[in-house]
Amino acid sequence: MSEALRDEPFPRAPLFAAAALVALAIVAVACVRLTGVGAVHVPDAPTISVRELRFEDQPDGGVAVYDVQSNELVKVITGSNGFLRGTLRGLARERKRSGFGPDQAFRLVGHADGRLTLEDPATARRVDLESFGPTNVAVFAQLMQPRSEAR
Repeated sequence: MSEALRDEPFPRAPLFAAAALVALAIVAVACVRLTGVGAVHVPDAPTISVRELRFEDQPDGGVAVYDVQSNELVKVITGSNGFLRGTLRGLARERKRSGFGPDQAFRLVGHADGRLTLEDPATARRVDLESFGPTNVAVFAQLMQPRSEAR
């Protein structure tokens, strides 16, 4: 590098402008989050089906899924099923943190627009499954079907 470029300090005005822009963005987001003004709330489509499910780990690594109403085995999910396991692990961790046990069922809700949500009535947490793509939604969609169709 030449001596002339090395001795010149970086202009302060652009640094102050960038810092002010970042601070303004943080303040704006905080105002929206705290007051709700400017936030967009999209209501859920009407519920068309609900199934309360209980999940149990199996010794072979699978997950047994039971319908709570009938106590019927809906499906045994084998293989890695990372999305299903990860989703349930997150909800179970929240239950444990809140002081709830695994006794209460999870609620799988089908909406009129085709979306599925997995809800935990114990903690009021919910996972909008469509956010994770059609392949991952399909893992839970098969649990909405009656046992004869789920195979």
